[in-house]
Amino acid sequence: MKRIDVIVITLCAFIGGGVIYLAFRLIGLDNLSAGIWSQLLLVLGLIGWTSTYLFRVANKKMTYNQQLKNYEDAVLQKYIEEMTPEELEKLEREI
Repeated sequence: MKRIDVIVITLCAFIGGGVIYLAFRLIGLDNLSAGIWSQLLLVLGLIGWTSTYLFRVANKKMTYNQQLKNYEDAVLQKYIEEMTPEELEKLEREI
């Protein structure tokens, strides 16, 4: 994730919080209740977003892990392609 992405996400969170607050004010809640409910929704959204990150970490679906796996697969494939038929046969017998 680039810095600009983080800045945009942060601005969207602030603007979204303000919009949620204003929406609660428009439906008739007082300042205190609108603030509490908008904060609750923002915290629940943050917890949900964080849980998706933790889920990806636990299942090793992170970008780095995917790139590393793709690299290892490509290196292994290139190594196999460069082997002679005799070496391939020997490897098959060992397996």
